[in-house]
Amino acid sequence: MATTPRSRNTLTLYSAKNCVVCHKVRMVMAAKGITYDLIAVDTANPPEDLLMLAPHYHSVPTLVERDNAIYISNVISEYLDERYPHPALMPAEPIFRAMHRIAVRQVEQDWVPQVQAIMAGGKNLEPARKRLKELILESLPFFKSNKFFFGNEMSLVDCAITPIIWRLPALGIQLPKDAKCVEDYGLRIFRNPAFMRSMTPEEKVLRDLALS
Repeated sequence: MATTPRSRNTLTLYSAKNCVVCHKVRMVMAAKGITYDLIAVDTANPPEDLLMLAPHYHSVPTLVERDNAIYISNVISEYLDERYPHPALMPAEPIFRAMHRIAVRQVEQDWVPQVQAIMAGGKNLEPARKRLKELILESLPFFKSNKFFFGNEMSLVDCAITPIIWRLPALGIQLPKDAKCVEDYGLRIFRNPAFMRSMTPEEKVLRDLALS
């Protein structure tokens, strides 16, 4: 994770310390070996420069390349994949690219709100846990049949899903024994040094796991 002075790099990422969609973008950047400056954001009190860069959409993650601000995690992820094409995290064929986009959108629209509801606590906590567990179990055929979610190559779909799988113990979700393939899938990625580089100190302690 980059910590060099902002003036040395052309990319700056505004990111919360424990945010599943921010983690997704950081995972894309780590997978590609992109050097960037990281600005940790308190979402309850965003910094003035973020407000100035994106006055109508001062959310995280926000990526800044020189004077251009890019927001919305899926847009940032695809931009980075196009801007830094190696290794590619989207397939070349248009139909398969469309399938990947659908999967990422489903994670963003269905899985992520459950994670956010669990983290927020309150009356929606248990329903959100139940629904997230259901969504993961509905996807078991993908976890069982492939090294990664959509085949033998890592993709933007994995960058969207893996931060959620990493958080499952912290979210209070225990999958049944017949879903061991989900944990196996996670471990294949967790043990990659790039995944460890993608995390903040706050995220690293969400799971007690020996990654040797």
